[in-house]
Amino acid sequence: MLTMTGGHPQRGRCLGVVAAMMLAIGGAVDAEAVQAPAIGLSPDYVLGLRTDRTASLTFADVDGDGRLDVLVANGRHWTEDNEVFLNHGAPPDAEHIAAGGGYGRFTLAYPLGPERTTSYAIAAGDLDGDGDLDAVVGNDRAFNLVYLNDGAGRFSLAGRLGPHPGLTRDVALADLTGDGALDVVVANRRAPNEVYVNDGRGRFGPPQPFGDPSGSTIKLAVADIERDGDLDVIVANRDGQANWVYVNSGKGYLGERRVFGTGRDETMAVAVADLNGDGHLDIAAANAGAANVVYLGDGAGGFARATSFGLADGQTFGVASGDLDRDGDQDLVVGNVGARNAVYWNDGDAATFTAVPFGGRSDSTYWVTVGDVDADGHPDIGVANSGGLNAIHLYRRPSGNPVDGGRP
Repeated sequence: MLTMTGGHPQRGRCLGVVAAMMLAIGGAVDAEAVQAPAIGLSPDYVLGLRTDRTASLTFADVDGDGRLDVLVANGRHWTEDNEVFLNHGAPPDAEHIAAGGGYGRFTLAYPLGPERTTSYAIAAGDLDGDGDLDAVVGNDRAFNLVYLNDGAGRFSLAGRLGPHPGLTRDVALADLTGDGALDVVVANRRAPNEVYVNDGRGRFGPPQPFGDPSGSTIKLAVADIERDGDLDVIVANRDGQANWVYVNSGKGYLGERRVFGTGRDETMAVAVADLNGDGHLDIAAANAGAANVVYLGDGAGGFARATSFGLADGQTFGVASGDLDRDGDQDLVVGNVGARNAVYWNDGDAATFTAVPFGGRSDSTYWVTVGDVDADGHPDIGVANSGGLNAIHLYRRPSGNPVDGGRP
């Protein structure tokens, strides 16, 4: 059932004259048809150049000042500089935030390192146990690189992963072996995926392959799907290949796998969260050429298709989850190519969403992420655009004003 409404009274959002389209189980919402009540249609901050071929960005406090900075992976198939954007907003206090202030001024940027690379992904985490956030960069037809942080947000190249260049599309940092050190999980297209085990000092062993030898993994996520205390790996595959959950044996071995989806989806990204509030982790799959889908988990590694959302013939390349409106459930953010991006506000059961578009109609968004960059308590949205400016969209009060008081 499709219902038009001028408001969302159970959440107290002020939609004004705008329309919202509600999504019922099995239905689809066209994000072009609705307006934004709580996320600005235009960005509040832009990062980089219009010519940057950005494939991903990550929020991380790299200089230790309590503010979320931005790491950007550029290039894709062409060599470009990866970049660091420092958040130099004024430190907020209760009075400052109440008056509409907060963090969120990206006034200093510099290259991650001197290397120009064909980068698709960047992940941040403390690799060497010294208390600051380091970085791993995933590259196409080049070595994947490890950078260590000096504690002030300046990075030095510490080494490369593996004995050969990769065909990498995504990287994630997670303790798969349970020893307290962050390992590296690598998603490769037309090659096996890989795990690199960390010795706790930022040094990595040989690749441990998993998945199909000619797999086409584009994105991955890491989460404890089975609730057994270790982290499993969820992969999004394209080229008509099945999507999989790789079950962790407890020591980082990813031999057992379980399918989700149709087995022939063109899935470009996945986000994992408890979307219906039953205590089990669910999967939101972003698809190209088809609607996106929420798969509800049973807590034992099985998934049932529940809700379709987005354009029936859309090109969604990125998806992220977060409780943007702080109502206790996880909302979804999607990044599209050739259509506006959208927030899907969750009504709590993952059966009904309210779609809200943002960004440009012609953007090529490869990645979306969420994080509270302005310290107002609400997650904001980071957008990686290939061939366009990267963007940050702030969560807005019901009045329509961003909580930091305005745009730069």
